Amino acid sequence: MPRLAAGALVMADPAARRRLVGCACIVASAAGFGAMPILGKLAYAEGVDLPSMLFLRFALAGVLMAVLMHLRGMRWPRGRTLLLLVAMGSVGYVGQSFCYFAALQHATAGLTALLLYLYPAIVTVLAALLARRRLSLLRLLAVAAALLGTGLAIGGSLAGSPLGIVLGVAAALIYSIYILVGERVTPLAGAMPSATVIMLAAAAVFGLMVCWQGPAFPASPVAWAAVGGIALLSTVVAMITFFAGMERLGAADAATLSTLEPLVTVVLAAVFLGEQIGGWQLAGGAIILAAVIVLARSQPVAQ
Repeated sequence: MPRLAAGALVMADPAARRRLVGCACIVASAAGFGAMPILGKLAYAEGVDLPSMLFLRFALAGVLMAVLMHLRGMRWPRGRTLLLLVAMGSVGYVGQSFCYFAALQHATAGLTALLLYLYPAIVTVLAALLARRRLSLLRLLAVAAALLGTGLAIGGSLAGSPLGIVLGVAAALIYSIYILVGERVTPLAGAMPSATVIMLAAAAVFGLMVCWQGPAFPASPVAWAAVGGIALLSTVVAMITFFAGMERLGAADAATLSTLEPLVTVVLAAVFLGEQIGGWQLAGGAIILAAVIVLARSQPVAQ
């Protein structure tokens, strides 16, 4: 009974309930983003190239979101907020994608992914510096543990040229700035309108790329199903839940909880692609989950 009473008190606390909902949103977002590499492999195997896939991803998601906004009577962002969201999509998302996939040409997939997942630490440090937030030792240890767990979960060779390392770090920096800008802009426009504008802006840029080099759209039901899954699960659901979670948790904790993404990818790859899960990956997953639990039970960052 005492435990039940304590749990009831926690759930009755609006701040604790808000934080719990935020954590659930980020977990859902991580599941959506983590499924994207699996769906992407299916699309690549069916002959869809990267620019075409990214264009369809953001175009389909953006149109669907715009329809949902209209049905719900939601307003489009305006003025400076609109410009910032357009920049987040056309510069932030596109720039991060370009650096990440360019890094894959000069470094192994393991090193590239590991460099990208430096962003939780970068976001945490930048948020503390820019907003003068106090970071507890427990929170810093959770971030460090999440990074360690990510490295173990990703595994593989970590070889790469200096250019590949620079591009990988650049992808992490751009994504970190994207998240920090989103933390400030999203409360002004709302999670759904913010995600919609970002999707449509990114679709416009990738659409220009497709026009420049020629499209390689899906030519089979399997390819369309994979692209549709990327648009719905790995974009609409993942982005809306990420912004909703970030509104409740802040950029630093949202970024750290997002280290669940590679863990989801590893598990799905084992289930659907038959890839092996080693002992180090299991250890990495356990460390990530421990970091997530610590952050979920911790207090909000002090301002």
